[in-house]
Amino acid sequence: MRAGDEAGFREFARERALPLRRTAFLLCGDWHLAEDLVQVALIKLYRVWPKVARTGPVDNYARQVLLRCWLDERRRPWRRNERRDGVVPEEPRPDDPADAGISGDLLRALAGVPPKQRAAVVLRYCADLPVAEVSKALRCSEGTVRSQAARGLEALRAELTRLEAAERSV
Repeated sequence: MRAGDEAGFREFARERALPLRRTAFLLCGDWHLAEDLVQVALIKLYRVWPKVARTGPVDNYARQVLLRCWLDERRRPWRRNERRDGVVPEEPRPDDPADAGISGDLLRALAGVPPKQRAAVVLRYCADLPVAEVSKALRCSEGTVRSQAARGLEALRAELTRLEAAERSV
């Protein structure tokens, strides 16, 4: 890679790493995994940087790579074998949700939303992307984005209601 391309990538990574980490955290709900996802996405982006940087804005492509990394991670065999019984092995640090600008209850509810719906909700409402950009990132039609986001919001409301009812019964 040429020195100019290298400098351009370093500048992009320095400016966009934290917003990408926040988006990754909203997708996966784990700061450590979010950091890993951003690192993998940046490595993949580095490999094609000269080509991508010449074609125009890189932010959308970077979010799409990050989303694909997260979806690939969810497909890994050790993720499928992981037991999800609702018991958290350790307490999260109280400052973690604040770093993402989102409440802990909402994060727990987001974890209960199916992955593609969660991706649509996070990209559409947390990253504040227009439907057209979300459809490019998810590689689906705009109508699918709208329906996935609507179903995701519905699932999020149901999960929040379930969590509130569980807290009241304790």
